[in-house]
Amino acid sequence: MANIAKMIDHTALKADTIKEQIVTLCEEAKEYGFVSVCVNPTWVETASELLSGSNVKVCTVIGFPLGANTPETKAFETKDAIEKGATEVDMVINIGALREKNDQLVERDIKAVVEAAKGKALTKVIIETSLLTDEEKVRACEIAVKAGADYVKTSTGFSTGGATVEDIELMRKTVGPDIGVKASGGVRDADGAQRLINAGATRIGASSGVAIVNGLRGASDY
Repeated sequence: MANIAKMIDHTALKADTIKEQIVTLCEEAKEYGFVSVCVNPTWVETASELLSGSNVKVCTVIGFPLGANTPETKAFETKDAIEKGATEVDMVINIGALREKNDQLVERDIKAVVEAAKGKALTKVIIETSLLTDEEKVRACEIAVKAGADYVKTSTGFSTGGATVEDIELMRKTVGPDIGVKASGGVRDADGAQRLINAGATRIGASSGVAIVNGLRGASDY
């Protein structure tokens, strides 16, 4: 499971998360060799301090979980998070704009974050697959690539569904071999994580990271 550990963003994004849980998250990330911790922006500075001197990156979320903020707000949020220690940002697209085919706004939305993070942090684009048709998923991925994103990502974990093998396969086929694909939402055990990796995922977002690497089943995932 060591290889899977190096693909996991160890995640704590619930609204009622307290500092004690962030401390535990960071300690587990160092112990198990997870690639990053993924936390809400309010915890970025804390996580950055706790992980100082380690190889674990600090990932945060932008425009989370609805994606309905303006591009300007998302850009500011990105810059602020990077100043506080984030080296990866997972931004939620404007889902309504995508659904009504306002691709120009979707691209501007993503580009605002990509440009704010350029040279300082990786950008992952959350398309919220459970709310989209296959055609919309493909279009979202194509726009993300055009806008210069480093990854596309399935889900926030706060909507109507999470990552599926079928969505990962579709996203990988759409973006090609050079863009990262992150599976997030509902990944609770090693078998499920491995199926998603086999389908093309290069990163797994999970609050059940410890259970995954220990071959157990986690209780929840965001």
